[in-house]
Formats: sequence, C-alpha cells, structure tokens
Amino acid sequence: MTYISGFVAAVPAANKDAFIAYARAGWPWFQKRGALRMVECWGEDVAHGKQTDFYRATQAKEGEVPLFSWVEWPDRATCDAAWSNMESDPDMQTMPEMPFDGARMFWGGFSPIVEEGESRPRSYVQGFVLAAPGDRKQAYVDMANSATGMFRRFGATYQVECWGEDVPHGKQTDFYRAAQAKEGEVPLFSWIEWPDRATCDEAGRKMEAEMDGMEMPEMPFDGMRMFWGGFTPVFDSKTA
Repeated sequence: MTYISGFVAAVPAANKDAFIAYARAGWPWFQKRGALRMVECWGEDVAHGKQTDFYRATQAKEGEVPLFSWVEWPDRATCDAAWSNMESDPDMQTMPEMPFDGARMFWGGFSPIVEEGESRPRSYVQGFVLAAPGDRKQAYVDMANSATGMFRRFGATYQVECWGEDVPHGKQTDFYRAAQAKEGEVPLFSWIEWPDRATCDEAGRKMEAEMDGMEMPEMPFDGMRMFWGGFTPVFDSKTA
C-alpha cells in the first residue's frame, strides 16, 4: 500500500481560482520528489457540527471554504525524504504566495489500513477526520471492512481508511485538536469516492432508511467527535 500526506485547510471563497493555480504550481515539486498523485478538494457540502467540524478544525473565518486534500507517495521513506529539506529547497522560492492562511492548515502522514475499489479522477469525495484509541486499531479495521460492501452497494467507487503514522502536534491547529483526541488516540484521515454528488446524497438517504430502527453496533471510536463533508476535486494531478 502507499503512504498518504493528508491536509486540511480553509481558503477564502474569493481565492478559489488563485488556490487552483497555487496547487497546479506546487504539483511539479511533489512529482519531482517521488509523489504519485496530488488531489485538492474544495468544500461542496460541509455542515457545521455540534461538537466538531471542518470549520472549527481550521478556525475558518466568514467566507472561507474548507479543503480536504492529499498527496500519495509510494512509501513513507520517499515522503519523509521530500519533506526533510523542503524549507531549504531552492525550488520552493519560485512558488507563488499562498492564497490562504497557512498557519491554520494542518497535515500529517497516514498509512492506509483499509482500501476498497479504485480511485478515479473527477469523483465526488466524502472526507472524514476522527480519532480512535491506538489499542482498538484492529477493531477499527474490522468495522471499516464490514462497511465496504454497503458503500459499494449504494454506488461508492473507492473507500480508504488511513491510520495516523506521523502526525505532528501544531501550534495553532492539528488533527488532534480537530478530533478532540484523548490520550492514546490516533488521528485518522479517510475518504469515500462517489461518481457524483447525486449518487452520494442518494446513498445517504438509502442508508439512513435502511438503518432506521436498527440497533447500532458498538463503534471502536467516539462517533460524536468524527466529522465529515462533501468535496469536489479542483485539482487532480491525474488529469492536470
């Protein structure tokens, strides 16, 4: 399996075109250092939650839109080597100015633990952030594996669950704060891909109706602290 650098940020809606141009300019840097793919996803259907959400996680200001993005690497060693000299890399001096507040962006390194289907360009993405107890990892894998059939039945084309491998604590934002992680919990960065938003929305309605009245099994994490949203890719290196 590959290794994932996962990113969450908030960008002023007025800067959407500038952000796409920034992502396009940044991809050659990642590609030159061994990255396999980069995908930047713009918030399309991102709700405000009662306890956690993408807006709280990024300390989003009025008029800002959450982003859910990732870079795929062949392995962690390639990823670590790329990041290790980023600040001193002369190629970074040619990058345009960030069209968002980088101090409120957070990121981490993740290993896929469940992967089902095939990731396709131009998909609609449901992105998830949560935290699970480190000693419940196998229970989480089992739970995620048990759900793959249901998502596929309702039209999902790809599902990946990524376990935190190298997730730093930030000064202002990070995955731990975002998910209100407790001691011993590990951040997860995961997503489900659908052919389009209509398929995703219809799947949500069908799943809700199917599970109505059913007794929910115990989850190996606190679902109240998980948050998610719907995103549209605005840059995908596979189609750039």
